[in-house]
Amino acid sequence: MDASRSDVLILGGGVIGLACAYYLLKSGATVRILEQGTPGCGSSHGNCGTITPSHAAPLAMPGVLGVALRSMLRSDAPLYLNPRFDGPRLRWMLGFARHCNWHDFEHAARARAAILLRSRALLPGLIRDEGLDCEFGEGGVLYAYRTAQALQGDEQHHARVLDRLGVEVQRLRGDEVEAMEPALKPGVAGGLFHPGDARLRPDRYAAELARRVAELGGSIEAGARIDHFGTRDGRIDFVRTTRGVFRGDRVVMALGAWSPLLGKQLGLQLPMQPGKGYSLTYTRPVHAPRHALVLREAAVCVTTWESGYRLGSTMEFSGYSEGLNRKRLEALRRGAAQGLQEPEGPQLLEEWWGWRPMSVDEVPIIGPSTRWSNLTLATAHGMLGVSMSAATGELVAAMLGGNDVSIDPAPYAPARFGA
Repeated sequence: MDASRSDVLILGGGVIGLACAYYLLKSGATVRILEQGTPGCGSSHGNCGTITPSHAAPLAMPGVLGVALRSMLRSDAPLYLNPRFDGPRLRWMLGFARHCNWHDFEHAARARAAILLRSRALLPGLIRDEGLDCEFGEGGVLYAYRTAQALQGDEQHHARVLDRLGVEVQRLRGDEVEAMEPALKPGVAGGLFHPGDARLRPDRYAAELARRVAELGGSIEAGARIDHFGTRDGRIDFVRTTRGVFRGDRVVMALGAWSPLLGKQLGLQLPMQPGKGYSLTYTRPVHAPRHALVLREAAVCVTTWESGYRLGSTMEFSGYSEGLNRKRLEALRRGAAQGLQEPEGPQLLEEWWGWRPMSVDEVPIIGPSTRWSNLTLATAHGMLGVSMSAATGELVAAMLGGNDVSIDPAPYAPARFGA
């Protein structure tokens, strides 16, 4: 049997697995990553690449379940719940519904803010010191509103929450927003500007992290699909893949949306569902936005880089269904056209979809397993994997090395789900 051993075996080569590998290597551990595709090929690839402490507030709040249920009648709605019966998805939705209260909302917002702010503090130094060529920029993210009603709603459940969490948000009049961002069409009612947010090109970020992991001595096994776990005495003894059998003194599960599927083989019931997202990537338009934008009513995120331009977002709960939903791509185009002078670039480069790993309480699952003594989980980052990557890697490396942690790990513990 072909066996390779390392100090730490990381399952999953997206930005979370790569960031864990980087910080573990810097701490002196030997590391091997098992990735079923290529590094960063999943939801790390096609998201909008915004680094957003401003996204601390979770989706789950009173009233949102009604919005989701009504969306079953509109397959192009920004938040879409596919009406097809699916037992695991139904159980997840019932669990999600139990978290749609203000107490859980505040708890999740605090937990998300802590890891988002730590990651935001780490990223500039990581990118600078390691020479990561990923088009990082610190220009903030601007939410633009075309109706006073939408602006007032986000003032209560978004801006005021950020105020309490210490995340800066600036309130702007419509004329101030239009002066700040000429790419917007006239008729803006107002805006919320998040100066602490940033942006990068996520596919380049993942590729550059993979490069540094390899340069630091880490091994990345691409095309290594996991098909079996060997266990003994309460430990994971080996992992069998299509590339061979591998062992690690410690194992980190960073499989994103695939975590609950592989977790079942280990008897772990992870309350997660894939939240399908879409994006369209173009060559850069002449009148490209200066800032990363959220066109709030349409729920469209717009990111500009020197090398391109992307429209993205939407949240679709359709289980593990694959493929593009053209109605949702057209909704991105329509939403951009409503708000932007030049909504699309000259050349369409990519139509993309990916599964975001959504936990039932919208808080990541990071920490030691209660069932397997050498397993650590680092998953369920939802739409915020890129934003939370550096702090997650730092936290996992500190926990495995027995070192002091920079943020309280308790809110993210797998023990809250018996995992």
